Amino acid sequence: MPSSRTRHNRGPAAASDNRAAVLAAARSLFADQGYHVPLNAIARAAGVGQGVLYRHFPTRLDLAFAVFEENFAELEALAADSGPEGFGRLWHRLVEMTVAEAAFVEMVVDARRALPDYDGPRRLAALLEEPLRRARETGSAPATADPRDVLTAVRMVYGVAVTEPDRDHARAAVERALGLLPRWLPPTPEGG
Repeated sequence: MPSSRTRHNRGPAAASDNRAAVLAAARSLFADQGYHVPLNAIARAAGVGQGVLYRHFPTRLDLAFAVFEENFAELEALAADSGPEGFGRLWHRLVEMTVAEAAFVEMVVDARRALPDYDGPRRLAALLEEPLRRARETGSAPATADPRDVLTAVRMVYGVAVTEPDRDHARAAVERALGLLPRWLPPTPEGG
């Protein structure tokens, strides 16, 4: 008689739960160990076999796109904020994501190398266009600021975050670096 602790193969009925478990494990491990964390570690953390992982996500990029699509959805919602602080909220969340999930930037770099038609950077630039236009109109960004400037600043944030020797100090190092940039970037809110 099987024990109550024995795992039963639920077959296709478990597919949705397995996919969600893989995505949650990947998000956590990408944040902790970076984009190149072994896929078998992700499967193990999700409580599934590698075959299950590969059935849902045949490549590392497929997995990363699924994990980070949630990031784009959140950024798109912030970009839709037409209030006077809309660009500031979008900028701060983008910085926070870059510091906390440097794997996102690593995935973009790999995608650009592996997939010539990958549109992530263009998609992000397009997402920044309208909030930045509103910020220029209100004088909270200079008239010459464009999405390329913001994306350059994001790459700088990434570089500082991943090269900070003490991971616990990455956020403070990023704030110091941002302090060196022109003040058209919205200041970080207190406690941010």
